[in-house]
Amino acid sequence: MFAVEKIRADFPLLTQKINDQPLVYLDSAATSQKPQSVIAATELFYTQQNANVHRGRHSLSEQATTAYEKARDKVAQYFNVQSREIVWTKGATEALNLIACGLTEQLDKNSSIVITPLEHHANIVPWQQLALKTGAKLHILPLEADATFNMSACIEFLKQIKPTVLALTHASNALGNITNLSPLLSTVKGFNTITVVDGAQGAMHLQPDLNILDCDFYVFSAHKMLGPTGVGGLYGKYERLNALLPYQTGGEMIETVSLFNSTFRDAPAKFEAGTPNIAGVIGFSAALDYLSELDKNAAYDYEQGLFNYAVNKLNEIDGITIYSNLEHNIGTICFNYKDEHPFDIATLLDGFGVAVRSGHHCTQPLMVHLGINGSVRASFCFYNTHQDIDIFINALHECIALLD
Repeated sequence: MFAVEKIRADFPLLTQKINDQPLVYLDSAATSQKPQSVIAATELFYTQQNANVHRGRHSLSEQATTAYEKARDKVAQYFNVQSREIVWTKGATEALNLIACGLTEQLDKNSSIVITPLEHHANIVPWQQLALKTGAKLHILPLEADATFNMSACIEFLKQIKPTVLALTHASNALGNITNLSPLLSTVKGFNTITVVDGAQGAMHLQPDLNILDCDFYVFSAHKMLGPTGVGGLYGKYERLNALLPYQTGGEMIETVSLFNSTFRDAPAKFEAGTPNIAGVIGFSAALDYLSELDKNAAYDYEQGLFNYAVNKLNEIDGITIYSNLEHNIGTICFNYKDEHPFDIATLLDGFGVAVRSGHHCTQPLMVHLGINGSVRASFCFYNTHQDIDIFINALHECIALLD
């Protein structure tokens, strides 16, 4: 049995009240809550270990460097890849921009970039900018009316385009839909396509083995994996990674500097200019420790149980429309009530202590595809309970009564 009450005790924020009501936090797709061990690790760094990493020869610097690089090793172990294939960034957004900017000299007017309508803006805008810079043509993978992929149609599309770059999400941040990546990645392998997967939502819930997934790049954010904000990373196959141009320049990433020329170090240092978010990385290291102690399969099954329970409850309410794929989902429900504005629903729910997200979720093209201006999003994590969902549903009934 999944010991959710024991787990909840590790997350101090979950015990507070909002508007005099017990907090029901259903916004983990935006950012996950942090266990006490992550908070303690960050505090410990600043109170007992604070020093800059690399090159320092005093004890504090060497301790900080060891902890910082040990975190990189943990990420590599988590995804089953090599440590030298992990680059620290501010998050998935910066990682995607790093890739797109780094590919500038590899694309030209004969190149093609394929994205999907499901993407977060962070996996759309960088590719638009790369197309503008290089003259490459941007193509959109076909999406069904219900925001799912017809796999045979997508495969045929990719065979016709033979893309230079294919960028797609592992799981939709707005809908929670899980993308069936394997057939798409396999289709383009023979075209030497550069494959980029946005793992901001998938990294924690799905914990992919990137050796098996076999994409060229995979990006993630620590704050969606129980870690601090302002930290994330990029996995890249080493040859693909080293072929990218530097995204930023400055200290740490250089090999030699003269007044007229500079040479750069190999990855990952090549992409880590300046002083990094050391405390954040060390906090993320503690988050990875926490995740490693969980039963991965039990946590996933528990989240799926919460998701199905919530879906069933929502389906009992007349006027609710759910847009999420209910069969392949990480535990996120995107819905609306009649023609009520999602902001109104979310604001009223907050009065009952229920935290959900509302709006377009940084997926305006997807909202246009669905024919809506926005939606309410409830996203679950393994620290949520069935009681959370009951409170959410009861509060939603109260909100509807106020609106009708």
